Amino acid sequence: MTKRILVVEDNDLNRKLFCDVLQAGGFSVEPVADGNLAIERARAFTPNLVVMDIQLQDVSGLDLISILKHDAELADVPVLAVTAYAGKGDEERIRDSGADSYLSKPVSIGPFMAAVRDLVEDSTAEAAE
Repeated sequence: MTKRILVVEDNDLNRKLFCDVLQAGGFSVEPVADGNLAIERARAFTPNLVVMDIQLQDVSGLDLISILKHDAELADVPVLAVTAYAGKGDEERIRDSGADSYLSKPVSIGPFMAAVRDLVEDSTAEAAE
């Protein structure tokens, strides 16, 4: 069964890049440009992974991760956080919000796909247990 990935990214070029790379990797992808729609779309799409931009225009990606992790339907879905603002202490703050992994932008395709595969495989293994 094809793994589903929700991509929450308000930058058009980044969202298209993430989606194109993931689709080329064999994943089914649901793009979300508006962070306010992310939780609703996650419930409808039931992703195996969420790629979450932290610096969204209208809502904090950290807040969205926290909401996902406190939602009974979505709590087990791993989150890969991506951000252009990687300052001292940011990774800890992002992981504390519930993100399972973290990459700083600009994202290189190799490490991005490796992180995606690790998280999807981990969630698949846990679901099988």
